[in-house]
Amino acid sequence: MSPTVAAITFGIVFLAELPDKTALASLMLGAKYRASHVFAGIAAAFALQVGIALVAGHLLSLLPQRWVEGVTGVLFLAGAAMLLFHGGDDEEDGHAAKEPSANSFWKVAGASFVVVAIAEFGDLTQIMTANLAAKYADPLSVGLGAWLALCAVAGIAILGGQKLLKHVPMKAIIRVAAGVMVLMAGVSIVRAITG
Repeated sequence: MSPTVAAITFGIVFLAELPDKTALASLMLGAKYRASHVFAGIAAAFALQVGIALVAGHLLSLLPQRWVEGVTGVLFLAGAAMLLFHGGDDEEDGHAAKEPSANSFWKVAGASFVVVAIAEFGDLTQIMTANLAAKYADPLSVGLGAWLALCAVAGIAILGGQKLLKHVPMKAIIRVAAGVMVLMAGVSIVRAITG
């Protein structure tokens, strides 16, 4: 377990997840239902998605190191482009769940789990987690950092997302996240070229 790898992963995934549709879904679910019920479902969905990403990252790590660096660099560039060109869209979340008929823990947590599990499947942060798992070959640190980052963003969205957006424009968050990914892409591509 490397605290440095966990911290790097946390920072990258946290910034990339802030402008994501899952943060908006968390905000909407948190506004309708008890925050603790929503958070429990979302945290479980993130654990599932991080586990899938770690398996994908392990498979990617079986490639020669230069290939891993090259693929990681290209995927980080693609992620930065996705953020810059699609991150500011005000699109509706197409993964809305039916409203639970009661506010019971299992119904609210279950609905939250389904919404986030579907929304995060193949999402940018899941791909980034797989890249980081391949790059660092430390699945525990990467998994913990990614899961904590995703849960932190969901917690912020549930409890105070509207206040954050009053002080920090979404475009600034998107640009910082894209900048970090371009930097990581550059480092990976240079390592791929220089061996």
